[in-house]
Amino acid sequence: MGFFEKLKAGLTKTRNNVVTGVNRVFTTYDLLEDDFYDELEEIMIMGDMGVSTTDEILTELKEKVNEQHITTTAGCKQLLMDTIKERMRVNEADFAFENMKSVVLLIGVNGVGKTTTVGKLADLYRRSGKTVLVAAADTFRAAATEQLLEWTKRANVPCISSHEGADPGAVVFDAIQAAKARDVDILMIDTAGRLNNKKNLMKELSKIYKIIAREYGYTHLETLLVLDGTTGQNALMQARDFEEIAAITGIVLTKLDGTAKGGIAIAIQSEMGFPVKYIGVGEKIDDMQRFNPDEFVDALFADNAEKEEES
Repeated sequence: MGFFEKLKAGLTKTRNNVVTGVNRVFTTYDLLEDDFYDELEEIMIMGDMGVSTTDEILTELKEKVNEQHITTTAGCKQLLMDTIKERMRVNEADFAFENMKSVVLLIGVNGVGKTTTVGKLADLYRRSGKTVLVAAADTFRAAATEQLLEWTKRANVPCISSHEGADPGAVVFDAIQAAKARDVDILMIDTAGRLNNKKNLMKELSKIYKIIAREYGYTHLETLLVLDGTTGQNALMQARDFEEIAAITGIVLTKLDGTAKGGIAIAIQSEMGFPVKYIGVGEKIDDMQRFNPDEFVDALFADNAEKEEES
């Protein structure tokens, strides 16, 4: 099964939650009247696209409808899909760090799949020909290091770690020295996720940032926020909280498979201004890929009965 088919399968619940309703609205109404837009708005909001994002998408849709002199719903669905795609566009420049000597710092609350994301991204980078080193700087959560060591073993990349309760800054320092000595392309750092005490987390991240700047300042620093797609609008709230304490450059959205709240991917990018760079749609190590808005929207609005594309 190719990644598009995995994505399509993973978005089944979201598609049933959102697109079934969208299709019903498009078949119920022939003309683009107020009731049509009102029902469409309600369905999109219920699909976790958010009030603000939904309003902006429908405003753009109405402008395009007027510009193209469309009067019936028949010619409007593809226009809606194209409008969503445009709002989720990710530039190739957003992935330029993959081809630089980079530090990739992973942040996020406990339970979002951050540690497994480190392993999956490490595997993705390694398979693209990069040399990768991982730092296990989440030294507070019980068994976090053991979990990461298992994932880096699967990814076939080395990991610098220490004992539970060790100073995360010391782990990062050691990992940077190892990265320089081995001349690795990408150093990935897993961090603790104790957002319930933002003051301590801010202090910890600040220390890590300072160590990176002092010891490895000539590298590109990428800070990826990992969010759990199943949490819907709570993921958006987490993004706002982390924006206060970290210089976020992109989002990794996990657990899109099996959630009815996949519309949050649209809301996060639209409302926060951070590009969704990677998405995960399964538990296997290769079930994470670069985010492609065209594939995402096509998979979201795909007809379940259509003939499957070849993977």
